[in-house]
Amino acid sequence: MSLLETGAIACWALCGAGIAAYAASVAREITYVTLADGRRARRDLPLVIRLLLPLAPNLRRMASARQFAATRVAADRMIVSAGLDGLLTGTDFVALKFLSPLVCGSLWAALMFLFSGLLGDDSVIAENCVLFSLAGVLLFYAYPLMWLRGAVKRRHASIVRALPFVLDLLTLSVEAGMDFMSALQRNCDRRKLDPLNEELIRMTCEIQVGTPRRVALRNMADRVRQPDLRSVAHALVQADELGVSIGSILRIQADQLRGRRFDRAEKLANEAPVKMLGPLMLCIFPSVFLVLLGPIISQVVKDMSI
Repeated sequence: MSLLETGAIACWALCGAGIAAYAASVAREITYVTLADGRRARRDLPLVIRLLLPLAPNLRRMASARQFAATRVAADRMIVSAGLDGLLTGTDFVALKFLSPLVCGSLWAALMFLFSGLLGDDSVIAENCVLFSLAGVLLFYAYPLMWLRGAVKRRHASIVRALPFVLDLLTLSVEAGMDFMSALQRNCDRRKLDPLNEELIRMTCEIQVGTPRRVALRNMADRVRQPDLRSVAHALVQADELGVSIGSILRIQADQLRGRRFDRAEKLANEAPVKMLGPLMLCIFPSVFLVLLGPIISQVVKDMSI
């Protein structure tokens, strides 16, 4: 091995060690967002997003171009729905869509070509490595959008789980004689800090600074973009406009949401046998046949060898 090759290997080793040390330091960091009442809530970002986010300002001019305006607007809405506003913007998200295949895809392609070089100069292996490299680049291009959609979906699922219980508590408080805002503030103070509580805290802070209640409810529905919460917000807005008792509206909405949750659970229970069929056919049945027919096949093989 020549001195030049040794130096190149040492440089690559130092580069890999530096990247690993940087990734380890970023992985230990904890990201927070500041809520409307001044409290801080933890947000868990993927390691890839954490590594690429400091590089996003370098592509901010390109990401701010006119042709990406619709993408930025859609990303801003999803970021707010996921509760990540303050950590990144739509412009940063567009920059991440370019950085992810550029950085991670390049590293993946380099690993694929290094792997093909270790295996030899076979043309079939080289073609497969090229295909795997292109597939990795496309996957890393789609990864930011997949991650953001998953974050929105998880936040919506948490809101759907907590919403019927919150409505029940608000119904009991309002029917016991408390006004709606006092019951809402009491609920926000005593419940744990989950996604629904964060949105209710933001809504109450908007009302406290002078925003009309119906406007704050509409803002929360537009911000979260979750069908069940939007239905509750619109029902409360109509009750406020028509002068209907809020307690009865809350009870009706709680009963409807509980019925919808029961329907979703029944649907998932009906889908379970179909989803279990694939693993059953691929894993359990071959194992059973192997246990039952294994001794017979072994005896047949022994008899044939004799």
